[in-house]
Amino acid sequence: MDVHLIAVRDGEKGPEVLLSRRAGTVYAAGHWHFPSGHVVGPFEDVVTALVRETYEETGLVVEPDDARAAVTVHHRAPAGSARVGFFFEVRRWSGTPEVKEPKVCDVMGWFGFDALPEPMVAYCRAGLDAYRAGVPVALHFQEPGDTIGYDPAVDRIRLAPVPGRDEPRPGWEVREFTERAVGRITTWTDVSWAREESRVWRASGAEGGEWYVKIHQNARFHQREVAALRSCAPSLGAAAPRLVAADAQRRAVVLTPVGGRSLHGATYAPEQQRRIFHRIGQLAAAIHSSAPPRPAAGVMPLGKLERHLDGARAHLAPGDEEFIRTTTEKAAGLPALEAVPTHGDFQLRNLRWDEAANACYVIDFERSEKGPAVRDFVRLSDAWHGRPDLRQAVMDGYGRPFTPEEEVQLAVLAVLDAVSGISYGTAHRDPELVERGLRTLARLRTAQRP
Repeated sequence: MDVHLIAVRDGEKGPEVLLSRRAGTVYAAGHWHFPSGHVVGPFEDVVTALVRETYEETGLVVEPDDARAAVTVHHRAPAGSARVGFFFEVRRWSGTPEVKEPKVCDVMGWFGFDALPEPMVAYCRAGLDAYRAGVPVALHFQEPGDTIGYDPAVDRIRLAPVPGRDEPRPGWEVREFTERAVGRITTWTDVSWAREESRVWRASGAEGGEWYVKIHQNARFHQREVAALRSCAPSLGAAAPRLVAADAQRRAVVLTPVGGRSLHGATYAPEQQRRIFHRIGQLAAAIHSSAPPRPAAGVMPLGKLERHLDGARAHLAPGDEEFIRTTTEKAAGLPALEAVPTHGDFQLRNLRWDEAANACYVIDFERSEKGPAVRDFVRLSDAWHGRPDLRQAVMDGYGRPFTPEEEVQLAVLAVLDAVSGISYGTAHRDPELVERGLRTLARLRTAQRP
């Protein structure tokens, strides 16, 4: 068994890790490695060994309680010998690192995680990569003929999540970013929607605080959400999360939590539902009035219609495609509507209700952009279908009914959203999106019949 020190400090360009270059007649001379060593005898534990080896090699004094378990690597060298290495993260020590054993180490230095020196021992690099990925156990079984030094073309690392562990953690970079913003995190819980898109984590702090950390699937969604959280969301007050920190490089944000539970699938008595939908209308009005309207937004978004039809056609009922084309043809003659801040995905899944506080909250602004106000009612209209009292409650909360032009645009936008949802849901095996799209088409076709 051996132990490895992952000493991390804050550098000018981000976190840095301490590495030493092996020298003399030792194994892997000339290669960079963590300060490390072997457990001595049957009575020394791995933490004691780490503290001892750290002082002997670097002069740094580390308290045992400051050695945080990072990752365990089961390693096999190219020659066939196997070992288990315990890698510990340390962020607090006393002293300044220096070369204390010049016969086996000729230089020591701090390096950014994205600027690691070469050559680096492959075994050491495997432990560092597993640490950055947030995975507690890794296998690194090299084959005969593999080089001692790390070669990205022959990377033998296999990350092995621990069976029975409730949830994995986000990668090292996101954990580091979060802890810099809010302090030490003790528990990570994956609360993402069951789709291969953005990831959302609930982070519980060492002193009892709670935050949500979101990793966006692309830069466009990240930019949209950050912009909305800095502009229109503050006008909602406590009804929306507050942006604590944002990292464009990692497409991550840290958010304060909001109360209540999701309205997606929730059931309430009719009177309570009307109160909730009235508040939803008020939230929509607050978002849309958070900035002055811009001049007419331009043409309807028809550019992707054919591609979405190709993806949805297998699910369409007889007459659906003709209805879709007839409805979208109306878009050519529609007047453009003023553009206002919109949520972009205003539906029950992104709305929460707190019964005790009698309060409604809105989350998930990653599709927010300027557009016609009626855009935000496209997906919400599915929730009030068959319940004119709920639609009226929304309008009462919103402060005005739709104009005739908005009614027509709502139908056109709903058709476009239905087709894209069926297409996307088919490609990504999302039955809820497919069914919602089919339900919307059936509803709109029924509404247009005499």
